[in-house]
Amino acid sequence: MLQIDDTIISLDVIESQFICDLCKCKGQCCVDGESGAPLEKDENDKINEILPIIWDELSPEAQALIEVQGISYKDYDGELVTSIIKGEECVFTYFDEDGVCKCVIDKAYREGRITVPKPISCHLYPIRLQKYPNFTAVNYHKWSVCKPAVELGEREGVELYKFLKEPLIRKFGEKWYNELCDTVELLEKEKKEKKEK
Repeated sequence: MLQIDDTIISLDVIESQFICDLCKCKGQCCVDGESGAPLEKDENDKINEILPIIWDELSPEAQALIEVQGISYKDYDGELVTSIIKGEECVFTYFDEDGVCKCVIDKAYREGRITVPKPISCHLYPIRLQKYPNFTAVNYHKWSVCKPAVELGEREGVELYKFLKEPLIRKFGEKWYNELCDTVELLEKEKKEKKEK
């Protein structure tokens, strides 16, 4: 594990290779799972504020559920998560012409219609954060639906932390990310020197 500021980073994050392959997985991580996407309190509030802007893009099932339950609920761990339809897809999903599951929030954000990005837990996936009293654990959540992403990452030689540069900077800042890169570079240098001895 590595430590940067108050984060403890699993070595899997820097050693594993990964690139999302939506053409193959079809965005299954937005459909399968035990509960919705984890939400931070401020994210929940901001999404509620922009809900009228994206309302018409939500499915009728999502609209009906939100009217009864709201955009979120507390799961079995007591964590605030996005509401899900019949135990499956997130209320903010839609399916494109190729059957790929995508996010209405992300679409509206990238089109410049809202200033609220999709939840950081979605942006960071398959990295998952676990908050403890004195630190935040940064872990790689391995899941069978992401097998095509692992295969693509290995073919292209792209590590998980590099693929997720944008959300990692969004969450922890550029200074943190640069320090992570410097640490990885140092570790690789040490490994190389040991091999040469």
